[in-house]
Formats: sequence, structure tokens, C-alpha cells
Amino acid sequence: MENYTMEGRTYRYYGQEPPLYPFGYGLSYTTFRYRDLVLIPPVLPICANLSVSVVLENTGQRDGEEVVQLYLRWEQPSVPVPRWQLVAFQRVAVPAGRDTKVSLRVLAEQRAVWAQGWRLEPGSFTLFAGGQQPEQQTRVPSEVLSTRFTVTGSARPLREC
Repeated sequence: MENYTMEGRTYRYYGQEPPLYPFGYGLSYTTFRYRDLVLIPPVLPICANLSVSVVLENTGQRDGEEVVQLYLRWEQPSVPVPRWQLVAFQRVAVPAGRDTKVSLRVLAEQRAVWAQGWRLEPGSFTLFAGGQQPEQQTRVPSEVLSTRFTVTGSARPLREC
């Protein structure tokens, strides 16, 4: 095998056709609502990490657990990348009718792209937070919030950070 790219070989790189059972697919005995997605800082230097918080509310009548998932999308990468990449997740227990603030981090190395070595590139990114993948089509309602952030500076090898 000489071509190690995953383009066309995994649903992360497929076109618009969704997978039958995407990552994060599942059922719960309660319902959740996401709100107040905050990125700190919304503009960050090339080697910086990103702090993320989101409020998760259990809107159902039963206590429940939700796996909060963060996905990253590169807006204009210089090389082929997945449509979105899982960069963080956390299982959170929330009592019925209550909410909790969930804090996660996206490390600089998770934004790296492979271009004859791992590189960090400046540009615009979209971050998604929710209980499932972005654009997932299911019979179970689950919202996915999104917001954009910008990375400044010049492209550099990951090892230089």
C-alpha cells in the first residue's frame, strides 16, 4: 500500500451521504439542551490551546448522562482533512431539570494537519458542541451548537510549539 490517505475510505471523508450509525449515535431516557457555547480566546496564536465551555441542561423528567462531544472543522486547509474531527468528549451526569457547565480543552496539536510532517496553520475554524456529530440525521432530537474561531500567526511545524 502506497497511499495512506483516508480520503474515500472512511465516512469522515465521504461526501454528503451520512453513515447509517455515526459516531455518538445512541438513545437516552431523557432529553438534553445545549446553550451558551463559549470559546476562550476566540482569536488565538498559532501554538495556543483553546478553552471551551458549554451549558448542558437536562430538560427531561429523569436523571441522565450525556456524552458532550466537540468536533473541529478546518475552513480552508492546505491539505485534505476530515469534514470534522472529534477533538474532545466528556460523559456528564445531570439530574432531571438541572443544568451544568461543562469545560473542555482543544489542544493546539489537535489542529495540526499532515503535510510531510505535522503542521499548524493559521485560519478560520468551526467548533461544534453537542451530543452527536454535526449534521447527523437521527430520529432522536439532539442539538449541536457551533461557533467560529480564528488562529493567527504563520504556519509552522508542530514540534516548534
